[in-house]
Amino acid sequence: MKFYDVVVVGGGPAGCYTAKVAAEAGVRVLVLERDPEIGVPVRCAEAVDEEGLREFLDPDPKWAVNRIEAVAFFAPDGTRVDINIAGMAGYVLDRRSFDKEIARLAGDAGAEIWTGASAVGPIVEGGKVAGVRVHRRGCAEEVQARLVVGADGVESRVGRWAGLRTTCQLKDMETCAQYLMGGISLDQNRIYMYFGREVAPGGYAWVFPKGNDVANVGLGISGEFAREHPPWEYLKAFVEERFPSAYVLGATGGGVPCSGGVRRMVADGMLLVGDAAHQANPVDGGGIIPALKAARIAGRVAAEAVLDGDTSARRLRDYEKRWEDELGRVHRMAYRIKEAIYKLSDDDFNHIARRMNELPPEDRTLGKAFQLALLRHPGLLFELPKILFQIGIRR
Repeated sequence: MKFYDVVVVGGGPAGCYTAKVAAEAGVRVLVLERDPEIGVPVRCAEAVDEEGLREFLDPDPKWAVNRIEAVAFFAPDGTRVDINIAGMAGYVLDRRSFDKEIARLAGDAGAEIWTGASAVGPIVEGGKVAGVRVHRRGCAEEVQARLVVGADGVESRVGRWAGLRTTCQLKDMETCAQYLMGGISLDQNRIYMYFGREVAPGGYAWVFPKGNDVANVGLGISGEFAREHPPWEYLKAFVEERFPSAYVLGATGGGVPCSGGVRRMVADGMLLVGDAAHQANPVDGGGIIPALKAARIAGRVAAEAVLDGDTSARRLRDYEKRWEDELGRVHRMAYRIKEAIYKLSDDDFNHIARRMNELPPEDRTLGKAFQLALLRHPGLLFELPKILFQIGIRR
């Protein structure tokens, strides 16, 4: 039986950054990653905004492989709108290298990392999660902990161990498919987004260049539509129509919970972070920066709770409160905007695109696009400036 102050289940950015912050505070931390290598497999479109990234790391060409300086939207009828994102640059990452960098930071801070280690069940003492049972390299082990952090992604089991409700309604689960493709001869410093019921119902398609005519080409659709046709069918049709001469270098798929957050993220001896807590942006599905923001809070609260000798749910609710102040409240408001946008018809999107192109180029901003999309929802228009400010979108 091994003992740690904090055991983190999941070695992605959310888990490893939580481990880094907690270890820096002086507690003994273990990260369990079920795959044999940190950063593999990649289930991500890999795009982040520069401002959010710089809160945590300075971009490094080893993993920030392509700088994005422009955005193009395509309406269902093919109308293109070039969006002004002055002051809002971003990067497309190499997630394998990026995840390893976050793990390196955790290791340098003193956290121990086990790869090929699956958390298969909880250790429960007195009705409280007090550790995990682990399968590692064919052996069964038990690891006791004062606190267990569930950073095990959208399919998280850790929350269910403590009786937390982490399921996602079908309509809020974005089901995604993506190719890594070569032969994509587009502006390498621009991302491309495509809308329409025939392209990606309840979601959108994307092309995120990674340099050298290589790009992530993918799409996400609402789980309601995935029951009729899986995302791979939509992706195949999308690629055949728009990039018939491109070639596939890799493929990945997965789900993104865009629910605006789970109701409870803590229990006695346990808390959730990242996709396990549905912390992705409900509008665009972006999860990397929100996960790091949540992990920064989670690591601090975890260490404080351990050092105080109190890892009860009551003590850990400080994590929920701090998350609520930083992004939780705005994500719930953004969820309402997402629902309104996803109800738009193809004709609505076409109309918005035409209206946008009537504006001077400097006025074609993301904020203006949201405003046009929400004209029928005055209450949401009132909340929009607060949301744009919180997520860093210039009006």
